[in-house]
Amino acid sequence: MRGKIALCLLVILLAGCEAIPSAPAPRKTVAARSTSVITPSPAAQACFADLGASSANFSPLPDQYYGAGCSTVASVRLASLKSDRADLRLGGLGPMTCPLADTLAGWARYGVDRAAQQILGSPLVKIETMGTYSCRNIAGSPRRSAHATGNAIDVSGFVLADGRRITVAGNWADKSPAVQRFFTTIHTSACKRFGTVLSPAYNAAHYDHLHLEVSARSYCR
Repeated sequence: MRGKIALCLLVILLAGCEAIPSAPAPRKTVAARSTSVITPSPAAQACFADLGASSANFSPLPDQYYGAGCSTVASVRLASLKSDRADLRLGGLGPMTCPLADTLAGWARYGVDRAAQQILGSPLVKIETMGTYSCRNIAGSPRRSAHATGNAIDVSGFVLADGRRITVAGNWADKSPAVQRFFTTIHTSACKRFGTVLSPAYNAAHYDHLHLEVSARSYCR
């Protein structure tokens, strides 16, 4: 009996231990990658639809929270706006909230372009700006500016189809009655559309631009 057992063990060893199955090598598992798409709120979707209906050329941007009270939520990047006759170019823009872009679209077309045609005799082709989103405080204040949430834009000038360039810094106090009337008209129009409008008449910090802000408050200077 012992001889048979020894012979069996020898056969198993020579066969490469085929009689004893080896445990299978563990399989490497690959974690599944998942991407989550955040659907804009109903209010944001409605705003995107309104902005698109104005024939504005824009791209919605993902919500961003930068901390310290700074964010861009339901925001867009504007490439151009539409006047009565043509596309309006834009300079110096960063992210801005959709409500600001939508309000700007109406003011640019019905306030600025039509004033340029009727008062200055030439349509508007470009709006120059000093930017939108900026994570900063109100000058001389510990409070965050509306720029910190992309709810404000600083408009510095306008270019007309006939080549004229009208700037806030250079022409706000222009001696030309037509230019003075143009600025009075677009300023009044802005005050009807935006929550807060600050011009060179407000303080020295605004000598070169119009600060246009969407907000619940109403202040025009």
